[in-house]
Amino acid sequence: MKLAVVGGGSTYTPELVDGIARLRDALPVTELVLVDPDADRLEPVGALARRILARQDHPARVWWTADLDAAADGAGAVLLQLRVGGQAARHQDETWPLECGCVGQETTGAGGLAKALRTVPVVLDIAERVRRRNPTAWIVDFTNPVGIVTRALLTAGHRAVGLCNVAIGFQRKFAALLGVDPREVALEHVGLNHLTWERSVRVGGREVLPRLLAEHGEAIAADLRMPRELLHRLGVVPSYYLRYFYQHDAVVRELRTKPSRAAEVARMERELLAMYRDPALDEKPELLAKRGGAFYSEAAVALTASLLSGTGDVQVVNTLNNGTLPFLPDDAVVEVPAAVDGRGAHPLPVRPLEPLFAGLVAGVTAYEHLALEAALEGGRDRVFRALLAHPLVGQTEHADRLTDALLAHNREHLAWA
Repeated sequence: MKLAVVGGGSTYTPELVDGIARLRDALPVTELVLVDPDADRLEPVGALARRILARQDHPARVWWTADLDAAADGAGAVLLQLRVGGQAARHQDETWPLECGCVGQETTGAGGLAKALRTVPVVLDIAERVRRRNPTAWIVDFTNPVGIVTRALLTAGHRAVGLCNVAIGFQRKFAALLGVDPREVALEHVGLNHLTWERSVRVGGREVLPRLLAEHGEAIAADLRMPRELLHRLGVVPSYYLRYFYQHDAVVRELRTKPSRAAEVARMERELLAMYRDPALDEKPELLAKRGGAFYSEAAVALTASLLSGTGDVQVVNTLNNGTLPFLPDDAVVEVPAAVDGRGAHPLPVRPLEPLFAGLVAGVTAYEHLALEAALEGGRDRVFRALLAHPLVGQTEHADRLTDALLAHNREHLAWA
């Protein structure tokens, strides 16, 4: 089976390759092709990928190219993990919103909108080229903002499923705290990408969330950088990204006092690429764990394997709502457990969402609808409307200032600006 990775020059890629090597029985890859226009990154990453597979006696052929058509030919799946504008654009996304007193972050708020506007047209162009070349290939989207990008792909009729590592991260963390095998842990993970709550945690069919909060609430809260008392009052475990909503002003004050995450990641990437160029390195370095994307490889392998083999395994994915959350439009993209087979992802039934959570989900879904309109059609007014709708903005003065700043910082990436 051939697998293509667009954005293959990413420093994430060795994590994915390590998973492909370790989980060969689940996903028997015979050919892995890395696609990226940046040859300076692609060559060292590709060479390390070969060494990782060789170290683990994996027989897959590895090659790399800037030619998307050649990569897509015969591929069972195409994984998207690209970043338009690189860490430099991310740094901008994380800084200029702070000037208006709003959170600067790469997947939500004004920075998340900027990323969506840059990314959606590029991803749709890639997906259309893949479809023309190989109409049966699945597209697995790990490119942020995953919810908006996946919605764009599905609206355009592509065979696509969105993927995030938040759910698998919680599964692994909870399993470690409870001292059980991760495969025994089932989550009731509900919401939108980067806007989810763990409403139930079951081990062997038995509910353990109250025990988790009682015995390990301090550790869980510390990882989320939220007050332990908040978790107990909510009765759920929110994703880390909910702190941008629940503690907005405190987060803005914090972000104004330290370097951007993009600056930290750019420094790590320079170190990682230097390591990748060492011909003696044949495994993913420890530093990669600090880069982010923990357990991405396991999630990506499991999802791809289910799409290509039609097993019907239950996995947390981003896919069309289609009535799963009845207060949302069918064409919204939700992040929920779904049975995954050769026809795609089929969300499992979800208990009614509490008003405290449903209101925020509905508001962000409305923003995502307007954000996709802005990405597809352009125009200052559409950008303004999306920002005004976002719960982290929501004021005319802020939306106007942020619209001007977004356009000023992203003109080179927006054909219509």
